[in-house]
Amino acid sequence: MSFAADSPLADGVIASPNRGARVGGALDLLILHYTGMPTAQAALERLCDPAAEVSAHYFVFEDGRIVQMVPESDRAWHAGASAWAGARDINSRSIGIEIAHPGHAGGLPPYPEPQMAAVTALTRDIVTRRAIPGPRVLAHSDVAPARKEDPGELFPWERLARAGVGHWVPPAPMRDGRFFALGDTGQPVEALQAMLALYGYDQPVTGRFDAAMAAVVTAFQRHFRPARIDGVADSSTITTLRDLIAAQPA
Repeated sequence: MSFAADSPLADGVIASPNRGARVGGALDLLILHYTGMPTAQAALERLCDPAAEVSAHYFVFEDGRIVQMVPESDRAWHAGASAWAGARDINSRSIGIEIAHPGHAGGLPPYPEPQMAAVTALTRDIVTRRAIPGPRVLAHSDVAPARKEDPGELFPWERLARAGVGHWVPPAPMRDGRFFALGDTGQPVEALQAMLALYGYDQPVTGRFDAAMAAVVTAFQRHFRPARIDGVADSSTITTLRDLIAAQPA
């Protein structure tokens, strides 16, 4: 079960049995998670437990140590039921990183500096070796907005972007103006849904702002406009989405 680490930044290998063969040829997504458990050790044990049926390619401790758990060539079981840009088997086309952190249930404390330095370096190594485009470096909540909140609104996406990882534009200022929220219908809602789908979110164009759309808007805010996370598509949210679409690489 043991294997050689793919990243030179890995301090060692703790092999998880929870893995399988990738389906299809593309490996073009990097998904970031928090563990959401009280201790790193408990999370590590769960990721190695066959009964849990979860795993990740990499695990980053609070002190910045990195271990690899699944070879990059294999399919780790980290994303669950998820979707992005029309693809639904996210596990087959992604690399998953679990970051030791207690999550929202544990009070959502700031990520420690040594840990974020390690995550920044590791993600930069992976996207460089694997040629993963910036807009395809995502939160677990981006690909599973109805189920997941991680790695949360305190995760420093802007820092990663400054290091050449991921996709980021400055969030548009918060101001008064027209907004769309739960229960709204019509062509403007359709247009916003089309923009979310164009960026990659699993958002059907129905013209109805329902609970599923509110979850998508919330996930977008967690990643790209974290100043207020309420699932309401205000002008700041919509403008930030527009700017991200305009800034996508060719």
